[in-house]
Amino acid sequence: MKRIFLIVLDSFGIGEMEDAAEYGDKGTNTIASVSSSSYFHVPHMKKMGLFNLDGVSCGEKEQEISARIARMKEASKGKDTTIGHWEIAGVISKQPLPTYPNGFPAEVLEQFSALTGRGVLCNQTYSGTEVIRDYGDEHVRTGDLIVYTSADSVFQIAAHEDVVPVEQLYEYCQMARDMLQGEHGVGRVIARPFNGKSGSYVRTTRRHDYSLLPPGVTMLDQLQETGFAVIGVGKIKDIFAGKGITEYVYTQGNADGIEKSLAYMDKEFEGLCFINLVDYDMLYGHRNDIDGYAKALTYFDEKLPEFLGKMREEDILMITADHGCDPGYLISTDHSREHTPFLMYGKNVKAENLGTRETFADIGATVLDYFGIEPAFHGSSML
Repeated sequence: MKRIFLIVLDSFGIGEMEDAAEYGDKGTNTIASVSSSSYFHVPHMKKMGLFNLDGVSCGEKEQEISARIARMKEASKGKDTTIGHWEIAGVISKQPLPTYPNGFPAEVLEQFSALTGRGVLCNQTYSGTEVIRDYGDEHVRTGDLIVYTSADSVFQIAAHEDVVPVEQLYEYCQMARDMLQGEHGVGRVIARPFNGKSGSYVRTTRRHDYSLLPPGVTMLDQLQETGFAVIGVGKIKDIFAGKGITEYVYTQGNADGIEKSLAYMDKEFEGLCFINLVDYDMLYGHRNDIDGYAKALTYFDEKLPEFLGKMREEDILMITADHGCDPGYLISTDHSREHTPFLMYGKNVKAENLGTRETFADIGATVLDYFGIEPAFHGSSML
């Protein structure tokens, strides 16, 4: 029974791409920044060949690696979570998703207000914790919705749970998702509920993402259509708007995601378990927290023996990333245009360094090849 466990270490880049300067990311290198921390210790990924990857100059190289490895280039235009995951699954995006560093156009907000019957506050690029601090009181007083964005392609709506019940906030987000297509087709509309009192507002755990549908056939679609399981752990279901997913589970941070992934290793299924571990990006990369990022990677590496110990004869473990988010790049807290690692381990997988690959889509092609499926997209298998 064949199974693949594909783990995305969200934002774990391994050095700038050739066009990084076009994205304002000249000199970014997530792995180099994180390796500068005294908390960084990843002996199991080192043994797989993490430091043997093309362009990686930190860490000690292995004489004999235990995994099949490659440095991955992103062929898509962009450097965000949605674009990166889509390309891993086979969809190469020729245009970046729209971003709004100066806020959304008036016509977009007017249409949104007409749909919801509520006014709009903020309409700026903002930190999620700061926006509720600065606009929470006015929202509670007026009932107007807090709409804001970030460096990513997102339309975020924050509302107090006592003012706008969560289910109603979800309805507003679905309205926005249906509205934001074409020219204004942002990658994600995000519900950001919060509660608490003035001066101490806090975001709740009931965030929900409404993603744009992938604009092409993905490996998930092909696996599902052929009868294989496609299990999403973390925000995978949201990234693909549920398309091609047969089963999913949300997670509360990396530790929870790791435990839920390990639990799936004990279950009977044939197909793909696609896992996103988001804390590297969300909690550490965007906050320039080198030590926090290092500790989180060290924790993952400490758990790797459990993954390897549960692997069956025909199981394959893949470890990769979707973009960079260099915590040592103090010019910006945005994602960075970087290469990503690819480590593939299995009892029947030949260890070898495959150099640099031209697209993340080679990962999707590899997954499909293992299950005997011809990819309906541009990508070459690494089996």
